[in-house]
Amino acid sequence: MPIHRSKSDKQDSTKPTRRDPYEVLGISRNATDQEIKTAYRKMALKYHPDKNANDTEAADKFNEVTFSNNILSDPEKRRQYDEAGFEAVESGSQELELDLSSLGTVNTVFAALFSKLGVPIKTTISAAVLEEALNGKAEIFPLDLGNPLVKKVEKQCAHFYSVSITEEEASSGFVCHVKSSDKSKFKLLYFDVDENGGLSLALQEDSAKNGKVTSAGMYFLGFPVYRLDYAATSMEATNDPDKAFFKKLDGFQPCEITELKAGNHVFAVYGDNFFKSASYTIEALCAESCKEAKENLRDVESQILEKRAELSKFETEYKEVLQRFTEMTSRYANEMQAIDELLNNWNDIHASYKVVPPLKRSCSKTKSRSESNEVEIEDKDTEPTKTRDRPKKKRWYNLHLKMEKHRPC
Repeated sequence: MPIHRSKSDKQDSTKPTRRDPYEVLGISRNATDQEIKTAYRKMALKYHPDKNANDTEAADKFNEVTFSNNILSDPEKRRQYDEAGFEAVESGSQELELDLSSLGTVNTVFAALFSKLGVPIKTTISAAVLEEALNGKAEIFPLDLGNPLVKKVEKQCAHFYSVSITEEEASSGFVCHVKSSDKSKFKLLYFDVDENGGLSLALQEDSAKNGKVTSAGMYFLGFPVYRLDYAATSMEATNDPDKAFFKKLDGFQPCEITELKAGNHVFAVYGDNFFKSASYTIEALCAESCKEAKENLRDVESQILEKRAELSKFETEYKEVLQRFTEMTSRYANEMQAIDELLNNWNDIHASYKVVPPLKRSCSKTKSRSESNEVEIEDKDTEPTKTRDRPKKKRWYNLHLKMEKHRPC
């Protein structure tokens, strides 16, 4: 007997088999966040469309690598996948990073339009920039501590800077900060220096609006310093404001690197605007000169972590109260409708006790008046006929007297 397959079964059979994200990136299941990022960047650079033009196999692998990284780089999605596999992770909700340098003019215009409308769009660094750094061909400029530089970088290009710090400065803490007064979009990058002189991307911070400027910073203070993923929060807000509120601090994650050793370190500013160059000011400084801010940061971040734990408990209470409120609101509407129906029925019953409706009474009066008029008209018409047939009565004052004619004498 032939087996009949449903339409959904046929559709599932046509779907390509998805490989384990850990297998795709070539890492173990207990890999750290830094190991995941390093593996992804190497694989993405290898299969990037810029380096493999018209190669469909490389394009498929690039999409597979990006998809795997989107799962494993998000702590919540990684936990869901580890517990229940792909079924727990909705592929439609994955946020892909766009390489603006590989987009055509029309697609870039659409991306810029959506970004202007408030839709968060994640962008990745151009493969040309990463390859230039990896091959040790990037031009590096010196950056002195406490000496800010004002520059302008072209779109999808990068400026590289080398900062030298001593043992004392490394133990005190180090900060690299970039801001743009004209609110340009940019990325602040930190590179590890390989033995052969090549640079591999280790950290990345996207600029965020902060008052009248956009800014990004990296803080190496000897203790875990946290950062907040604003793009993920804004995406949640567009879909569900309540969910965005309770998940707002989920993007508050510690940086992978907490301190730097003495020596030379390479940073870069990447122009992330769609069509124009990015103006910026970069500054590197030792945290020794701002001890109070260092302690305040540690204190505030501990409070944020406590608030995140409280928010998780509050979410459960809020959902219970919200469900109860929804039930009460629904009952309120039903009770109001039932009361209105009863009162309307009560009014109808009271109205039914009237003997003759006003409208009918007025009609009967008109009818009776018209009937009486008809009777009067008939009497007037018939009255002359009756007087003609009746013999005339002689009245006493209308007697006919005969007089004899006298003869003349």
